[in-house]
Amino acid sequence: MSGAGGRVGARRRSVAGSRWWVAAVFLLPALVLLGALVVYPIGFSVYRSLFDASGNGFVGLGNYGALFSDEGIRTALKNNVVWVVVAPTVSTALGLIFAVLTERVRWGTAFKLVVFMPMAISMLAAGIIFRLVYDQDPQRGVADAVWVAVHDTFAEPAPFPGAKPRPNADLRPSGGGAFTTRSVVRAGSSVGLPLVAVQPRDVQKAGPAVVARPRPGKVTGTAWLDFTRGGGGRPGVIDPGERALAGLTVEAVRDGRVVASAVTAADGTFVLPAGAAGARLRLPAANFAAAYNGVDWLGPALVTPAIIGSYVWMWAGFAMVLIAAGLAGVPRELLEAARVDGAGEWQVFRRITVPLLAPVLVVVLVTLMINVLKIFDLVYIIAPGSSLRSANVLALQLFQSSFGTDVDEGLGSAIAVFLLVLVLPVMYVNLRRIRKERRR
Repeated sequence: MSGAGGRVGARRRSVAGSRWWVAAVFLLPALVLLGALVVYPIGFSVYRSLFDASGNGFVGLGNYGALFSDEGIRTALKNNVVWVVVAPTVSTALGLIFAVLTERVRWGTAFKLVVFMPMAISMLAAGIIFRLVYDQDPQRGVADAVWVAVHDTFAEPAPFPGAKPRPNADLRPSGGGAFTTRSVVRAGSSVGLPLVAVQPRDVQKAGPAVVARPRPGKVTGTAWLDFTRGGGGRPGVIDPGERALAGLTVEAVRDGRVVASAVTAADGTFVLPAGAAGARLRLPAANFAAAYNGVDWLGPALVTPAIIGSYVWMWAGFAMVLIAAGLAGVPRELLEAARVDGAGEWQVFRRITVPLLAPVLVVVLVTLMINVLKIFDLVYIIAPGSSLRSANVLALQLFQSSFGTDVDEGLGSAIAVFLLVLVLPVMYVNLRRIRKERRR
């Protein structure tokens, strides 16, 4: 027995004595991969950033100075600041709101599934989707279709956008898109206002134009589309089949003042009072204003907020799932005790729920901050060529400097090192938080 015990102890000592090299054998593949995929690229990037585009001329910190002197890179820096501040904050806030609001409803699980589904879509697919969503053509872009619908609900669109008088007619441009007759009108007379270039959709349901009958003491007239299908017809004359222009505003102007106005009826006719005699007729520019075409979401002014919106659409579900998991661990007794003591739902949320969820919120916020520092694909896909410089970010500038048309690997390496330096403080904060959690 004693001999067997001695052999077991010796075996144990042998295993303990050889543990360092056993551990080294198991760690060696991971260390090799870490060195080849992380340490070496970082070291080479630092080394390459000290040389010029050719790689032969030593420039020291010159490439790092270019980071703050080049206009395109300065734009990328500013956009990265906007990304780091706005995107993680909005995504985390929405995730918190979704997690709290869906906690008590029956269909909360289904809602969370729908909100989380965009995470299953690649950045490439999401970029293509939102490139179409933000298309300025309301017939294709969902965002502008909704925006135009809301706008047209509160603002009456022009009845005949783009219409204009027939050449050599009595109507002449009078500035600002309006048209005014050269001659004055007389009471008891009938006036013709022929227009062309009217969109077919604007006269599809219009009836035939009718010649206005003169009325004693009144000024009458007709506005119509002076165009006959298939050709023929006489300019300035209402031919059979020519369409009326209903809803057109006609003003009588004398000495720069509007003395009377009328709106054309369904047959294109209008009647002005006797006070219009001796005045000129004007068709205001509001009759011909171009149709509201929405917002240029991907223009230089809005391209960055628009792309951030697509990012939030994807990552709000990620934030919601993590926060919901943390919310499930919040002691319900504290919430119920606060309600029993008379606290409202907003007070419970602000003073109990949010403080208890603070560690989870920090995790989500830090993770998203690291993620947006290297955002590239959404910007590259969504931003059109005309707005790409306005939407530029550091990761995209890194790609363009290293592999674009104007290749400068030294500058690209400097951008890569600078991005690493930006990420390190966030990683340090995250590691400190993890160590504190382990000590607890």
